[in-house]
Amino acid sequence: MSTPEKPSAQKIIPIAAVGATPPAPPASPTAAMIRTLGLVSSICGLIIVGAYQGTYDAVAANKRIATERAVFKVIPAAKSIAEYAALPAGGIEPRVGAGDTAIAPGAVKFFAAYDERGKLAGIAAEGGAKGYADTVRIMFGYSPDCQCVIGIGVVSMRETPGIGDKILTDKDFLANFNALDVKLKGDLAALANEVRAVKHGAKTNPWQIDAIAGATITSRAVGKAINDSAQALLPRLVPNLEKLAGKS
Repeated sequence: MSTPEKPSAQKIIPIAAVGATPPAPPASPTAAMIRTLGLVSSICGLIIVGAYQGTYDAVAANKRIATERAVFKVIPAAKSIAEYAALPAGGIEPRVGAGDTAIAPGAVKFFAAYDERGKLAGIAAEGGAKGYADTVRIMFGYSPDCQCVIGIGVVSMRETPGIGDKILTDKDFLANFNALDVKLKGDLAALANEVRAVKHGAKTNPWQIDAIAGATITSRAVGKAINDSAQALLPRLVPNLEKLAGKS
């Protein structure tokens, strides 16, 4: 009797479960690079922000010291100073402890300087105008007694060495500011005459600035900076000078 043959074993192929998620493809080198760059950028950003915040107070303090030194330079009789703002409506208000806080829109910042007896010695204010290379920012001193500018100092500039920077050292140019006329009109609404620089040797009026030969553009920037700042400040300041007298 013959033995029945055993059925041959069949290979069972598993059927994927219906709805199963196929395996994700391997990450591409580009995606990995983008993630790495994003991480590096985030870290660099945090470092920059931290460095800025860490040095902000020191930078602000240095700027404040430089500004105060400029005030004492342009008003030699000053022994103490107080910061004020001339408001668009015409009044003035003190800025005690204001530091670098934003000033009211349209207001003009200035410093009242007092002598050793507490008497008003002068007013100092900043101004700026485009020079040859960049904006020339200056501090000028104003005397209410003569209604004139009695000195200037440079706060910041990047003019050509040996040419534009002569405004710091040229004695004839600096002599312009021993008594530069910035009187107001009778109604106190504006300067009686525009302050401006004229060609070297052509000065004929006390409100003109004798420019430095070869540095006319920088000289004009100084004139415009003073004129624009004085035009904005003095009509508000002069009617309120009594409020500043006698403070210490």
